[in-house]
Amino acid sequence: MINACVIGLGGRGFGLLKYVLLKSEDIRIVSLCDLYEDRITRALDHVKQFGMTDAKGFTDYKEALNVRGVDAVFIFSDWSTHTEIALYAMKKGIAVASEVGCEYTLENCFELVRTQEATGTPYMFVENCCWGKEELLATSMVRKNLLGTVVHCSGAYGHDLRNEIAYGHVNRHYRFDNYRDRCCENYPTHELGPIAKLLNINRGNRILTVSSFASKACGLEEYIQTREDATEEMKNTKFKQGDIVTTILTCSNGETIHLTLDTTLPHSYSRMFTVRGTKGAYYQDTNSVFLDGDKEFWKPVEYYQTAMDNAKRFEEEYLPSLWKNITPEEKQLGHGGMDWFSYKAFFDALQQKQEMPVDVYDAATWQSVAVLSEISIQQGGAPQAMPDFTNGKWFKRPAKDVCEL
Repeated sequence: MINACVIGLGGRGFGLLKYVLLKSEDIRIVSLCDLYEDRITRALDHVKQFGMTDAKGFTDYKEALNVRGVDAVFIFSDWSTHTEIALYAMKKGIAVASEVGCEYTLENCFELVRTQEATGTPYMFVENCCWGKEELLATSMVRKNLLGTVVHCSGAYGHDLRNEIAYGHVNRHYRFDNYRDRCCENYPTHELGPIAKLLNINRGNRILTVSSFASKACGLEEYIQTREDATEEMKNTKFKQGDIVTTILTCSNGETIHLTLDTTLPHSYSRMFTVRGTKGAYYQDTNSVFLDGDKEFWKPVEYYQTAMDNAKRFEEEYLPSLWKNITPEEKQLGHGGMDWFSYKAFFDALQQKQEMPVDVYDAATWQSVAVLSEISIQQGGAPQAMPDFTNGKWFKRPAKDVCEL
């Protein structure tokens, strides 16, 4: 049994508490924390319905982590606090499961690594998209050489967040400040995480450079002008965050990675996960597999019409059993099952004293893209060197997928 502290009880935090943590027989909630009392009260009321009547609520995360017997902390607070809380917890020997976000300084990334190495406290960066069905199907194809040698991957965070960002202060959400004050690839890990695992980043491969470019920022301001209930603060704010941010990463093994941040223009949700290899390609948006020798490549419109969703015919051979055996109940536990699979991996690794599938080096590398992209944009797209957070260990570290493929 894992005695857990949960920090951050907003929309994402309360959702994970309700639909993931309290669905696990491995978790017992002993303390809860948020800046807002009403969120704490709501969470405590819900936890007590599961018989955890001794759980305590706090507005100070240090007090929440000092409750006797806490084994692990789940960090669901705003991005700017993730590292600070994780550092405090690891120094106390409390295992960390941290939600995703971005970083603000390279020093924070280095300190995260140094503290985990010094304390040996388990740490996992819970990037749920690493457990995505399509991402794992494509990774399995790569591991079994169906797509040949991979030379390029791309991904995106394409998500119309105009309402969430614009009403950030109204709804006590942190994205408003980020979009007002920064221009960068501010949410890189949904698209980069699965690609980094596929390319064995920090395990025989590493990212060398980051180059980023940003469009002008119009989407949020024009959206706000259409809203009759917009506050004066919203109407008077000039946002720095470009509507489209394009980032190119280069890797030591020769691959390139293309990332796109697209959150302030009308758009259907898409991660645009794509893998290009010497024998074929996978495209998430159409769930299509293209293999060398397919006869209709030269008729793009007709081929895409027939290839739409054709990846399903590869599932029997290549889809990991994790997804083949998913239950209807698991599908309901957040993002079609990704949330459950990712947190279950943390529960299992912690209890079995195994290596975390997404570790502190991954966390530092992926989040540092935000910092480096900000500098690159300011310098007209100039490449920025990616630090080696493994201090040379990447060269010999064995590959590790998030599940058996």
